[in-house]
Amino acid sequence: MQWLGDHTVLAIPTVVGEEGKSSVSEIVIVLIVLLLVATGVALLSRRLRIPYIAGLVLAGLAITDTELLPGRIDLDSSLIFNLFLPILLFEAAINTDVSRLRSTIKPIALLAGPGVVLCAGITSVLLKVELGLEWIPALLVGVILSITDTALVIAVFKEVSVPHRLITLVEGESLLIDDVALVLFSLILTVYSTGSLSVLDVIREFLFVILGGVLVGLALGYLSVGLFRQTDDALGGILLTVAVALGAFQVGQFLEVSGVVAVVAAGLIVGNLGLAKSTSASTQVTLSSFWEFAAFGVNTFIFLLIGLEINLITLWETLPSIFLALIAYQAGRAFTVYPLLALVGFVDRPIPVRWRHVLFVGNIKGSLSTALALSLPASLPQRETLIAIALGIVVVSLVGQGLSLPWILRRLQLSHQSEYRQQIEELQAQLMTAKAAQDELDNLLKTGVLPKSIYEEMRAAYQVRVAASDRTLREIYNQRSENSPLLSVGRTKLDAIRRQLLLAEKGALNEALRRNILSEEIVQERIQRLNEQLLNLEDD
Repeated sequence: MQWLGDHTVLAIPTVVGEEGKSSVSEIVIVLIVLLLVATGVALLSRRLRIPYIAGLVLAGLAITDTELLPGRIDLDSSLIFNLFLPILLFEAAINTDVSRLRSTIKPIALLAGPGVVLCAGITSVLLKVELGLEWIPALLVGVILSITDTALVIAVFKEVSVPHRLITLVEGESLLIDDVALVLFSLILTVYSTGSLSVLDVIREFLFVILGGVLVGLALGYLSVGLFRQTDDALGGILLTVAVALGAFQVGQFLEVSGVVAVVAAGLIVGNLGLAKSTSASTQVTLSSFWEFAAFGVNTFIFLLIGLEINLITLWETLPSIFLALIAYQAGRAFTVYPLLALVGFVDRPIPVRWRHVLFVGNIKGSLSTALALSLPASLPQRETLIAIALGIVVVSLVGQGLSLPWILRRLQLSHQSEYRQQIEELQAQLMTAKAAQDELDNLLKTGVLPKSIYEEMRAAYQVRVAASDRTLREIYNQRSENSPLLSVGRTKLDAIRRQLLLAEKGALNEALRRNILSEEIVQERIQRLNEQLLNLEDD
């Protein structure tokens, strides 16, 4: 992706003083002010029950022309690409369960593959008609507006109960859609700089960039897993994961493949093999807490800086164009989500219409759209106007859709039995935490940290909790009353477990085929039966 070559130098928000000079002290003052503003937004958003991220953007707009800051802050796109984006992608990837991702891979692939191309194409055509743009600027803005940022949506999901499969669908689309959109953006810029690009070149470049990014990510991910197995130090693990997250992006860019794909692939390997299987419970908690804080901190600064980047006068002057662009990208999203997900029912479990409404309304712009807008070439016609339109759309979607999303989710009533689901999940949490503590006690006994008498006493206390929660869960799952709401939720939970087991069976069959242990005929026949069983499971 050669277009990022000009942005390889790590940048920070530049604070320009009255004499045009920046100083470390002014940067520190700016950071302190932003932290205080973010703290105030966190308190107010909780009290007013509005999304935190939408509040940050509004706060950034409010303090843009005030004297709270010692100077002007310029948000450099290289800051987002080289620092913010890898951290956000890696945090999302390490918390993504690959087994759940595989269970929704077909609708995700439709949305993140043909869906992005279709959405960008429809949006670009409408922008050309509505705003009279030339084709290259229209295509670039179309790609920028086809990207979705799920940070705000996922935050709302934590407040409003929704099915787990819908959460996986939203997170999975976000992980893959960034990769495809960046490659499309790069190809359009190549056409702009060279004047032409053959279809064969497009396919070759697309495959090289994507597959190359996957290979880089897998290599770094498996290397880090090997290092995790050599040591179980939480602080060392933090340093290692940060190095992998930032390093995967830089190595990908150096090799001219997708750094974004490399970060996602490395994060999936580290999260599902490194943290989950090669570290102790205490190390996992420490690493999980660190990356949760890192993502929260990055989102805090990036959305505050987006608000600060917007000039209210320019926003007002371009408001008609922003409104027309809003119609264009919403139409592109609508003509993508509803038809494509309607086709999923022919090859996978159908996607409910209410879920499609969530994917449409949750079409919110954020950090990557901002970075791409700011990285538009200086020679591009109407560049400043295009940036103003793109940033205006980011603000409108974050504030407008962000504030209305919780209300819409509640109106859609996506989770009918949240009270019963919560009861079962509390029992599951008690069972899982008690067993995790017992595993940790076993490790402490083996390493000689804990005397056997104390070990047996503490393990017995945890065993009481295990037995109590296990007995209650067994009673729920064994209920015979067809009208019992607990039974309905219990069946859904069991379906989720059965789905994970069926996916494990498919993985074993594919591995046996790869190693020539079983013939392709036998494997395909059994995989077909497993797919039928997966389709018959209820949505969770």
